[in-house]
Amino acid sequence: MNLSRGSLSRRGLLAATTATALTSAAPASAAEGGGGPGGSAGGRRLRTGFERLAADGYALLDGERVGVVTNPTGITRDVRHIVDVMHADERVDLVAVFGPEHGFRGTAQAGGSEGRYDDPATGLPVYDTYQKSGKALADIFTASGVDTIVFDIQDVGARFYTYIWTLFDCMESAELAGKRFVVLDRPNPVTGRGAYGPVLHKEFATFVGRQPIAQAHGMTVTELALLFNGEFLERPVELETVRMTGWKRSDFYDASELPWVPPSPNMPTPETALVYSGTCLFEGTNLSEGRGTTRPFELLGAEGIDRKWAAAANDAGLRGVRFREAYFAPTFSKFQGKTIGGVQLHVHDREAYDPVRTGIALLVTAKRAWSGFAWRSDNWIDKLTGTTRVRTMIDAGAGTDEVVAAWQDDLARFRAVRRRYLHYR
Repeated sequence: MNLSRGSLSRRGLLAATTATALTSAAPASAAEGGGGPGGSAGGRRLRTGFERLAADGYALLDGERVGVVTNPTGITRDVRHIVDVMHADERVDLVAVFGPEHGFRGTAQAGGSEGRYDDPATGLPVYDTYQKSGKALADIFTASGVDTIVFDIQDVGARFYTYIWTLFDCMESAELAGKRFVVLDRPNPVTGRGAYGPVLHKEFATFVGRQPIAQAHGMTVTELALLFNGEFLERPVELETVRMTGWKRSDFYDASELPWVPPSPNMPTPETALVYSGTCLFEGTNLSEGRGTTRPFELLGAEGIDRKWAAAANDAGLRGVRFREAYFAPTFSKFQGKTIGGVQLHVHDREAYDPVRTGIALLVTAKRAWSGFAWRSDNWIDKLTGTTRVRTMIDAGAGTDEVVAAWQDDLARFRAVRRRYLHYR
């Protein structure tokens, strides 16, 4: 579907893009995985956006010079990369790849990228999008010679995970460059049941949060793309989405029966993603968030912390999780090579577990149990939470219930907006 650029009002364009998304989500036949025996979760067979695009013979890309924004998570069920698959298929005119943070093939650590190079496997030019936006990124899209930009990256459901802001920046820059944008869906690995946590205030907008969404947004990337286009982009991009079939909002990642590829070096398992939207807040403190261990974001600690923290956390009455006194020596990042004390999270009931509330409770109890607790000097915690309230309330001695109550009005408003863009029920 090609929309006539310049011929639609903002409202008309939004209606057209939403209609396109709804068309892509027509009920699946048994052969597509929408029903019938076998498959996952009660006979459902999940099909990703890419699987549906390929099954349709790439009709959506017919006659277009295509560029793909992706990383190592852009794989098929048999773990082939979609770039390799499309490059080998004469039905697709694939001419460029665009890599986010960590890079297209995933060779860079946090805060890094791969730069501009030619991919050895395909010979395709790979362009770096990391920390590029606006006209600078639009110029890259123009120079690449693409007509349509396809986005396919596995998200983890947290506002401060940067791939969704790569999505936002690429949509904005694609519009500036006059390019069509197609988003292929993948599961939210921690379900799409609801939105939780503080909503970003615009004065704290950074690459770990461009726009006012909840800390745990509970959306898929196609739903986020529609939200971005409808609420936040000054000029909506020509957008099309290819939804999944066979996915329910209550599904955790294992229901998909898809292989897990770490979306970033410190996101090794779906269990990491489950805790990440809460425990990533420890990046804003002088405690280790577990980087440099085999259980990042599940192990938290610092020099001088002992069993008192785990005891206080277990006494906090948090549902679905228990805490173990733990000692570990990170191989890089904070406390590299030093043995430190802290806690390990053990989620025993993921249905009941609230990662954001848990993260707040751990901050509250860490500050009370360890006299050495401190926020990072740059107040990074305010960028992660999107507000000063979490930091200032905890400093003033507020408990978990008080801190969580402080964001409920903002969260209710976001939930009302979010509801308009949900297309899995």
